[in-house]
Amino acid sequence: MASRMTRRDFVRNCAAGVSVLAAAPLAAQQSPAAQSRRPNIILIVADDHGRGDLGCYGNPVIRTPNLDKLASEGVRFTNAFCTTASCSASRSVILSGLYNHFNGQYGHQHSYHHFVSFDTVRSLPVLLSQGGYHTARIGKYHVAPEEVYKFDTVLQGNDRNAVQMANNCAQFFEAQDSRPFFLYFCTSDPHRGGGKATDLPHQPDRFGNREQGYPGVTEVRYDPKEVVVPDFLPDSPECRAELAQYCQAVSRIDQGIGRLVEHLKKAGKYDNTVLIYISDNGIAFPGAKTTVYEPGINLPCIVRTPWQQNKGIATDAMINWADLTPTILDWAGATPSDYEFHGRSFKSVLDREHVEGWHTTYASHTFHEITMYYPMRVVRERRFKLIWNLAHGLDYPFASDLWESATWQATIQSGARLYGKRTVDAYLHRPRFELYDLENDPHEVKNLADDPQHKATLDRMKTRLKAFQKQTKDPWILKWEYE
Repeated sequence: MASRMTRRDFVRNCAAGVSVLAAAPLAAQQSPAAQSRRPNIILIVADDHGRGDLGCYGNPVIRTPNLDKLASEGVRFTNAFCTTASCSASRSVILSGLYNHFNGQYGHQHSYHHFVSFDTVRSLPVLLSQGGYHTARIGKYHVAPEEVYKFDTVLQGNDRNAVQMANNCAQFFEAQDSRPFFLYFCTSDPHRGGGKATDLPHQPDRFGNREQGYPGVTEVRYDPKEVVVPDFLPDSPECRAELAQYCQAVSRIDQGIGRLVEHLKKAGKYDNTVLIYISDNGIAFPGAKTTVYEPGINLPCIVRTPWQQNKGIATDAMINWADLTPTILDWAGATPSDYEFHGRSFKSVLDREHVEGWHTTYASHTFHEITMYYPMRVVRERRFKLIWNLAHGLDYPFASDLWESATWQATIQSGARLYGKRTVDAYLHRPRFELYDLENDPHEVKNLADDPQHKATLDRMKTRLKAFQKQTKDPWILKWEYE
């Protein structure tokens, strides 16, 4: 593994605001509105919300009117990706602009998992605070150490009740503070949790739902027969029962976003506030969360800025969560002059549906829980995607809640051969390389890595992957040479 001094030297001696991968300048031409007054910025991070599970992303059943309205006032990304489909690791990338194989947050922070970022990391909240912003957070945190990811203010609220969280932000919005603010607003919905609903058929996970509901929330309940079952999941009664619970949790988030906007408008801050809505990783079902398949990493991203000219558009620019910190610092005019990020600002693409220079993304997963060592590295282009399973000799590991889920248990207890479009055996036993033609195989089930007709593509993408690892100081690059 690279030494700590090597990491420190790399981080402190790079030129300011230049992407390691793209060598593109972070600072784009600011609009007149941005030049005259630095915006407030709110970054909303849901927990395990899949891209297809919003009305504005095409789901005809789930009710998300407030998020849909936000998208109608801004831009919706169709190719936005987390870099690792695991809570802590993903959040460390969101808040640092660095892949987690470099920042040290290899997996979960809490309890005995105990992964933490290196103290050389200069995080988004710290840089914004140094740049004159009042930074605050509310809800799920899940990164460490606190001195690295330090916020000026910590607001309290039940992270399963986004409406209450929004209400608890009202005083913060109304405060007479000359500084612009940055708010990190993180729900624990729609993550699994709360036990099994033993009173319901098939005993689905509750996904945070409670019989008594939550104060201020009008619960939106879904009929399991009517939910949309994505192709990567089995269309079973157990899966439908769990999806109904999951959708209810998503609608609870949506109400909280609506309330958050109400408080911004009441405080007179909405017209100078950037709102970003993302999820840390994909839906908490096997086949999405903890994997680097598309349902695990291709996520919702809605950005609403006060100066958006082409409202309600969708952009095909391929961005990932390493780009968030550089973009937010770009808006804030707070990009440091002696530091470098792995990502780059996407501020310049917000008014364009089709863009050049944004055609590739990368992923880097190492751990979820401490017991789940399964490093994977990914290069993903428009058409082709290469996954390198470094621990391919091991059975694919399960997060404890995904293993116990009614959806997975029903699959294995029935002896089913298929899990969604993929075989159970293929899910559990991965080859060293997986190469997919996403144009012709969007479900990632036909591995082309051993196909002689695609050898040139495989070799080219391997070369790109190695270059990515070298440029981002990935310790696991050594695995090309042994094991």
